[in-house]
Amino acid sequence: MSDLKVLRLVKKSEGDLPEKAFTAAAVAAPEPTPAAVPAIKPVPARGKQTEKPKLSREEMLKMFRTMYLSRRLDDKEIQMKGQNRIFFQISGAGHEAILVAAGMCLKPGYDWFYPYYRDRALCLELGMTPLEMLLESVGAEADPNSHGRQMPSHWGHKKLNIVSQSSPTGTQLLQAVGCAEAGYRMKLIKELKKRIKNFRNDEVVYVSLGDGTTSEGEFWEALNTACNLKLPVVFLLEDNGYAISVPVEVQTAGGDVSKLISGFPNLYRQRCDGTDLIESLATMRRAVDNCRKGRGPSFVHAKVIRPYSHSLSDDEKLYRSEVERVADAEHDPIKRFGALLVQEGVAGQDELQQLKGEVDREIIEAADAALLSPQPAPETATDFVYSPTVDPTSAEFDTEGNAQLSGHPGTMVDLINRCLHTEMKRDPRVIAFGEDIADCSREESLDQVKGKGGVFRVTANLQREFGSARVFNSPLAEANIVGRAIGMATRGLKPVVEIQFFDYIWPAFHQIRNELALLRWRSGNEFSAPLVMRVPVGGYLKGGAIYHSQSGVSIFTQIPGLRVVFASNALDANGLLRTSIRCDDPVLFLEHKHLYRQTYNKSPYPPDDFMIPFGKAKTVREGTDLSIITYGALVQRSLVAARQAEQQGISVEIIDLRTLNPYDWNAIAESVKKTSRVIVAHEDSVSFGYGAEIAARISSELFEYIDAPVRRVGALDTFVGYAPQLEDAILPQVADVLGAIGELSGY
Repeated sequence: MSDLKVLRLVKKSEGDLPEKAFTAAAVAAPEPTPAAVPAIKPVPARGKQTEKPKLSREEMLKMFRTMYLSRRLDDKEIQMKGQNRIFFQISGAGHEAILVAAGMCLKPGYDWFYPYYRDRALCLELGMTPLEMLLESVGAEADPNSHGRQMPSHWGHKKLNIVSQSSPTGTQLLQAVGCAEAGYRMKLIKELKKRIKNFRNDEVVYVSLGDGTTSEGEFWEALNTACNLKLPVVFLLEDNGYAISVPVEVQTAGGDVSKLISGFPNLYRQRCDGTDLIESLATMRRAVDNCRKGRGPSFVHAKVIRPYSHSLSDDEKLYRSEVERVADAEHDPIKRFGALLVQEGVAGQDELQQLKGEVDREIIEAADAALLSPQPAPETATDFVYSPTVDPTSAEFDTEGNAQLSGHPGTMVDLINRCLHTEMKRDPRVIAFGEDIADCSREESLDQVKGKGGVFRVTANLQREFGSARVFNSPLAEANIVGRAIGMATRGLKPVVEIQFFDYIWPAFHQIRNELALLRWRSGNEFSAPLVMRVPVGGYLKGGAIYHSQSGVSIFTQIPGLRVVFASNALDANGLLRTSIRCDDPVLFLEHKHLYRQTYNKSPYPPDDFMIPFGKAKTVREGTDLSIITYGALVQRSLVAARQAEQQGISVEIIDLRTLNPYDWNAIAESVKKTSRVIVAHEDSVSFGYGAEIAARISSELFEYIDAPVRRVGALDTFVGYAPQLEDAILPQVADVLGAIGELSGY
């Protein structure tokens, strides 16, 4: 095809452009002032137009081939689902043009990709093969997306930098922002250049979403941070008008999210017909170029169609009229582009038919090969729940035996702070952020103020020592904190983030449960996000009341893939936090607020390599008549009760678990076999609390060793009240533990 014919195609999508304008440099040139760009119109290119057109006939045919390949893979999967050869199907039909355009503008293995389930054509354009896609469909172990662990169209490819995708809508957005922020931090932290690989100065992070996802709060949180830091993120909104059965006008005020985001600064906004490949390509080139040049994030609102139902679990005929579906079919991107190629003389009908035949044969061969590929062996089900190479329960992490302590005794706050200082000095990958954790966000005021360093001053002076690139405040948005941290950890940083109070961790639970803890397992160890979440927790603070006294740890200990740590004293907090930072798994590090500054749990300072392995309990009091298995604030209360019981002639042994997932079953078993009576004491509510698991396992596996029922001591099955007398009645006290000791010893 001649250059003039290519130019005619471009002019139809953009209006009049100067001759020889269709090049990556020229067509992609963004507006000098992105904030002034109209939200709903394609933006013409500006600047010098000197390069010759870059689209060749071969490129045009390749684009058509990828689009057709994507559609036919959908069709093949639908056929295989009907034959019960695969178990789920969700298509990218109608989205092919904008996705092929995006893939042409981005660099696989160089840029980073956070796609969603409609992005089949993008992944094909980046280099994923039909066989690799069909291996995922049949649940084959050889599937590079997830090794048989994820449903079809949940993309992931280590070599191509396609980060493992999950099913929840919108959770990938904050992770994409965190991935881009990792690059931003790497540029600011000189020491990282020698430690982090696979980073480029002009890399771009791509993230896509459907129109329904813009209703999620994390969409707005992601835009907020990306714009605030001017991160190189291309947001691609693939608007097919429906979130399953809910139309866009029901989802979005005014029916057009482009108008709603018009106030975001530093955001280069464009809108295009996502079924028109040429217009889509021009739009995506501008969007990507804007990010490569460090001008901030880009947002592309592409109007596409959904010719198939949401998935094979849905029937769109139940809620879409025939008239509407026929109108959509007229905008089918494959039919439109194929007709354009014939009309402009790029290819004849016979040539396109021959190409389609080649694609169909390729898909049949790939399907046959995929069906012969074995599924994962059953015994591999528990592989990669945790890191297969770094074991935080091993002797490598046990240096507490002969540790030499020095200096004046410090509180738990002091020793946690010391650990953070030494670990950040040791490893430049460690960064800390959260609400209020910096000394002062306005650096010009640092020498004029004392500095905050967290509401409990646990992170005091970290920013002063390590700078604002490594220690910084976050928005008041817990999902934002954890989601960004996942993206950073995926790139090789080691975030140590703080959730200000356990009571407010719930907005981040989606990221913790469905993303952080699952990333390694669902990708078959292709991706992981080792990070630490520091969280002040618990009651026994006068006035804490309902929303500053929660301690529902059992909700987190039941999550596979997440380590849960709960120290009862300053020295243990220091050693366990160091292990948490150095291990290769995500860790929930719980810090009891009541224990932060208690004098009874102070300790001199340990050396900088002091570590306590996970799953190693500590016998804090020897005894012969009865065992108490406990942790956190109940350790001290149990000690007091044990001393009082001793006056009655009862010898009580106390085991401090220190880590709750994993926990030290051997220590529990040895103590129970020794005393034959056991109490499990914790601050959680008694019903469904953490002690229920320990009690059940003792009854199941140690029944022949116990001489009395396993007794639990915990909080009432209610909430913590504000009035001190009410709080004392709700939370377990020394008297409650002592009463249980007396009852059990006399059984």
